[in-house]
Amino acid sequence: MRSLCIPLLFLMLVFSGCAKKTAPEPISVQLPSHTVNYLLEIKPILDKRCVVCHSCYNSPCQLKLSSYEGVDRGGSKKSVYRATRLTTMNPTRLFIDAKTTEEWRQKDFHTVTESSVSDGLNNSLMLQILDHKMKNPESTGEYHSEANDLTCSATSIELDGYLSKHPNRGMPFGFPPLKQQEFELIAGWLAQGARGPTETEQQELTTPKDADAAEIVKWETFFNNAAPKYAMTARYLYEHLFLAHIKFGTETNEYYELLRSTTPPGTPVELINTVRPYDDPGTETFYYRFRKIYSTIVHKTHMVFDFDDAKLARFKELFIEPDWLQQPHLVGYDPIESANPFGIFEQIPPRSRYQFLLDNSHYILTTFIRGPVCRGQIALNVIQDHFWVMFQDPDHDLSIQYPAFLKQQKDNLIMPIEKGSSFSVIDLIGNKYDKALWRYYNARQDYYMTHNFNGQGYDAIWKGNQASDSPILTIYRHFDSASVHKGVLGDLPRTMWVMDYPQLERIYYALVAGFDVYGTVGHQLAVRLYMDGLREEGESYFLGFMPEEQRRPMMESWYKGVKPTDVTYYDAGIPGKIEYKTDTPKREFIEEVVNNCILPEVGISFDKINYLQAGHEFPSLPDQYETMADYLQAFQSISKPGTDFFTLIDDFNANVVYIRIRKNDGTDAVVSMVINRWHDNVQFMFDEKGSLDPSKDNADFLVGFYGSYPNYFMDIHQDELPDFFDLLKNLSKLSDEEASKRFAKYGINRANKQFWEHYDWFQERFYKDQPVQAGLFDLNRYYYEAKAAADSVDFQLR
Repeated sequence: MRSLCIPLLFLMLVFSGCAKKTAPEPISVQLPSHTVNYLLEIKPILDKRCVVCHSCYNSPCQLKLSSYEGVDRGGSKKSVYRATRLTTMNPTRLFIDAKTTEEWRQKDFHTVTESSVSDGLNNSLMLQILDHKMKNPESTGEYHSEANDLTCSATSIELDGYLSKHPNRGMPFGFPPLKQQEFELIAGWLAQGARGPTETEQQELTTPKDADAAEIVKWETFFNNAAPKYAMTARYLYEHLFLAHIKFGTETNEYYELLRSTTPPGTPVELINTVRPYDDPGTETFYYRFRKIYSTIVHKTHMVFDFDDAKLARFKELFIEPDWLQQPHLVGYDPIESANPFGIFEQIPPRSRYQFLLDNSHYILTTFIRGPVCRGQIALNVIQDHFWVMFQDPDHDLSIQYPAFLKQQKDNLIMPIEKGSSFSVIDLIGNKYDKALWRYYNARQDYYMTHNFNGQGYDAIWKGNQASDSPILTIYRHFDSASVHKGVLGDLPRTMWVMDYPQLERIYYALVAGFDVYGTVGHQLAVRLYMDGLREEGESYFLGFMPEEQRRPMMESWYKGVKPTDVTYYDAGIPGKIEYKTDTPKREFIEEVVNNCILPEVGISFDKINYLQAGHEFPSLPDQYETMADYLQAFQSISKPGTDFFTLIDDFNANVVYIRIRKNDGTDAVVSMVINRWHDNVQFMFDEKGSLDPSKDNADFLVGFYGSYPNYFMDIHQDELPDFFDLLKNLSKLSDEEASKRFAKYGINRANKQFWEHYDWFQERFYKDQPVQAGLFDLNRYYYEAKAAADSVDFQLR
């Protein structure tokens, strides 16, 4: 009998383990006395508390809550960013790759708002995870919202099991819960069916205001002119502006996207949803159209491009009025040829193309810095944490002065994007694109040398043409995000770039127009490796302005630990034209360019806080804090490389810190602390730590907001600044207890019960300071460790 009971018991256990888990109890909802309005009551809550993480390609579970269409679409278990993808992923771009809820369900998106119960009860995923947070408000442990191990639950049973294992992972993820009133509003809205905008409201959302509508007629007429010169101009402009948030010269402060449609102006847009802007539209006749953007604007994708009468006149001046190199003619959309702008647009004068890029240099580089390619550490390892970019003057650009050379080199200007999204990893062996890049670079250097070229002087640097130009740009890398800014910010960087037309165009096409975030790992690696060469080109072109004997040593100093033969650097022996007066030519060069060469109207100068003049040393902390000069001295004092605190927070990937200073006169100031990590070199893919030297890290203190992903907030009263500066300067001299206690006064941990009040203040101030350029900050990369108020010190100080 005993022998029979054992297998029976085993079978019972097996079947009980396979039994279907029961769904959690539905949540009781106090039904509102009125019909909750999505736009007026729900969307503001979602924007401030949910869209800050759920808004883009990196939205956890692809749940984009920046519009009702995204809310209704729901979430997915498929990750957009997957470093091991061997086959391409079908694109899932909101507003592009599906039109209806049913179409999104067929693409494996699940609802987060639908409920299977009613009459005061609700079991939607959204309410379940919000309610769980209300009942478990404490945030403890670490929160990596872009991690691969998030559940992305598709059912209530699945979500209940996940929350049972992770009771502190309700929403908002790793932040304080909603206020009771906010929760009740969302609960009531969900119980009422989670209705979106009414038909009238939706019509108002999607319809341009009269002033913008008039501008659209004007611009669509220009873009859809059938004459070949206009048509090829429109194609070139579209391929560079497809990511732009276009703002017309009106007072509406609304934004539009430029796209291709099968329907003509004056009719509803029928989008042609290709992966890339140069892909075959699939129809001989199509139209360039404008579509209003009505989803919430988030800063990380908000790249504004002005369309006004001056810009229209400039486009005509650059592209329509000049004679072209060939009789204007239409060109097809062969996938390989279209991936090479030097061939497909060779009929357009290179000067016109280059001047367009120079006119809009800030926008063009921003698309590279903030576009889909630059998500995550691997993509950004390709650049230094801080460097300045200048541009070759068109009158000194080989490709402009000798267009035939550009035509001869067309086959060496190919890029890995010509293989589309399915680039095989095997094709990286003997990478022909890196070899072509090297051949072009050598040919360019040799051409300069052999054509009676006597070196480059200051006149070879573009100076700008008008006040709005950006002849010098600062690029910051913030660990796994980046930002680009007009002017020379911070102290003298290790590296600088000088970019000419072919390099600037290739950076744009390789990393923006031709990059597919849904592509294979081979595609992404090929683009990443190609960018290594482009970076080295830009650095090399800068070295061409340096004394001949210092060029190679300077290049090798930027690539410590790398064999010189593994760095794309070729000095053809081009003579130096500048006679330097000091033994620090890099500093002398940039100071001459900034102080005496570039157009004064552009308003670029060295900042007083961060730039250390030649012969000056970092000052000590002031004895008193009474004047602005005292505070500037303090900021410069603690920006010194190797300051203990910078090394500390770098260890926690907190590279962008927003500081609110509450001044005694009742006003507030905002300062961004940007940490610049020292890399011995950036020619690596996965082992970044091996190249870091924290003893050389420094920081820039910049007035205002810099970056899209704040890693930390601080709140300091003016009278506390002396203590704050002393803490940062002398951290290593303090005991753990004292350092922890003092730091806790200023830092805002994600578990802080007043976190949302602090966040709201910074966000509202951003809108006030930059009403056109501002958008919602992204909190996906806020410092990940949550600690309760009783243990509120965030960083392990030792």
